[in-house]
Amino acid sequence: MLNAAIIGMGRWGRVLVESVQRRNDAGLRFVAGTTRTLAKAEGWAAEQGIRLLPDYEAVLANPEVQAVVLATPHSQHAEQIIAAAKLGKHVFVEKPFTLNRASAEAAVTACRAAGVVLALGHNRRFLPATLAMKRLLAEDALGTVLHAEGHISGPGAFEWQPGMWRADREESPLGGMGAMGIHMIDMLINLMGPIAEVSVQSFARVSTHVDDTTAMLARFASGATCSFATLSLAPRYWRVALFGTKALVEMQGQERLVFTPVTGQGWTKDFPKTDIEAAELAAFAAAAAGGPAYPLPLEQAVHGITVFETMIGAAAAGSRYAVP
Repeated sequence: MLNAAIIGMGRWGRVLVESVQRRNDAGLRFVAGTTRTLAKAEGWAAEQGIRLLPDYEAVLANPEVQAVVLATPHSQHAEQIIAAAKLGKHVFVEKPFTLNRASAEAAVTACRAAGVVLALGHNRRFLPATLAMKRLLAEDALGTVLHAEGHISGPGAFEWQPGMWRADREESPLGGMGAMGIHMIDMLINLMGPIAEVSVQSFARVSTHVDDTTAMLARFASGATCSFATLSLAPRYWRVALFGTKALVEMQGQERLVFTPVTGQGWTKDFPKTDIEAAELAAFAAAAAGGPAYPLPLEQAVHGITVFETMIGAAAAGSRYAVP
């Protein structure tokens, strides 16, 4: 059983802990942790059997802690990962990995040098529908994929108020990209491989704090094209579709897959709801114990952040042509 510490006990940090705590099959238990305002977490930490420590340095110095789970602001990730690696602690980090390629590469280098596992929390990789899409691609059931479409939205920014770190443009460049959109970027990379170029429009139509509308056109290294959008002031929505010369496959929500061939009979399959937070933490614990590698190669983790950083630059450049 891997003894872990949770760093950051806001809403998402608590979701991660509660997905595995006191489950013997998880391979991981949370024994300690810290957060920005300790007083706000005292009751919950006691219920979970978590020992509160005064700060991150105290967590890393605790010999009982073998791994850290980071549910902290994006800009802190690289420094926290490197500090943990230097002391031989395995690291699970929430997305986005970091906010730029250089810091992502530095974090990977530190973990590899220390021989510790570094896992990134892109939980949609653990959806049964995702695994089914990958099988269809491996079987050439789609033919040559010409185009991919991705969309992830939600109403989260309605709750982002001044003073909250998510409402800070430095922490949330391109608005919903950090909280949501980066998941779809990882999904597209997972299914379609590296992204070669992007064109981005991102702006605030309603929000006074951060962008609420972000859209991208892209091309993969394979030559296939892609369209993508994330909205942070809209109903919750998830969709990813691949259009091939033999068939179209579309994930509608996270539990339904629709297959439409050019000829012949299509099908729809509904999958049971999966606790993907528990699945990703169990995979992290297994990798730390010397089992199967965590199913997100670090090269893809760095590439995802490289795409994110490039999107920020592309949106700032704003190459647009007016329609006469």
